[in-house]
Amino acid sequence: MAGTLYLCATPIGNLEDITLRVLRTLKEVDLIAAEDTRHSIKLLNHFGINTPMTSYHEYNKIEKGRYLIGLLKEGQNIALITDAGTPGISDPGEEIVKMAYEEEVPVTSLPGPSAVITGLTLSGLPTRRFVFEAFLPSDKKERQNILKELETETRTIVIYEAPHRLLRTLKELLENLGDRKVTVIRELTKKHETALLTSLTEAVRYYEAEEPKGECILVLEGLKAEELIKRERKKYEMLSLDDHMKIYLDKGMDKKEAMKAVATDRGVSKREIYQQLLLG
Repeated sequence: MAGTLYLCATPIGNLEDITLRVLRTLKEVDLIAAEDTRHSIKLLNHFGINTPMTSYHEYNKIEKGRYLIGLLKEGQNIALITDAGTPGISDPGEEIVKMAYEEEVPVTSLPGPSAVITGLTLSGLPTRRFVFEAFLPSDKKERQNILKELETETRTIVIYEAPHRLLRTLKELLENLGDRKVTVIRELTKKHETALLTSLTEAVRYYEAEEPKGECILVLEGLKAEELIKRERKKYEMLSLDDHMKIYLDKGMDKKEAMKAVATDRGVSKREIYQQLLLG
């Protein structure tokens, strides 16, 4: 009978945030797979946990993942932990979870600290709908593509960033998304935790004068719905009425349906579109 893979959330700063269930599980499993054993040994020593550890990280996730799945299939129970937070969120944990499902190995997730959720709730910005981008890609073209997508994102946006790249990222967000509200959160759950709710313009100005320290979370206001409608209408206004109609006629709509769609795009009545087409 196969063992179970336990995804154990660990503190993102304050050690008191670990759950009793995670502590018990880390003591009872046969093996702990850690992103960085040198980092995690401090956590285990703090709580008097002597369970053997092995490394599982971005650079060995395929080969080591297969090895761990083999142990699980033999009946061993394994806990997966990341350096901080919940395994599988912006780390290689998702790969071994996928392998476990493919091999019909039981998986369970033990809830606990997660920087994305903790940062979002602390931000003072809308939390009902949000999108998580983790770290923006380092590849220039891929990064620009993501920024382009975010231009019209109406949900609250959560981004991770390292302190030495924070100012550059703030400037890129301002340039691509325009000025909007942002909460810059540093040192989450730690002694020097700060949350600065401001605008992108003011955040750039602040960090040009103040060198950022500590891991950062950026929580950005999404594009307001009315602004998105304005942008869409402006885009359509650049088209001639005939070209605009052609978009929908080419999709197989009849003329009446196309006029209705064009009227909606431009924020006018269907009668007005009809009259303009007659005069044209």
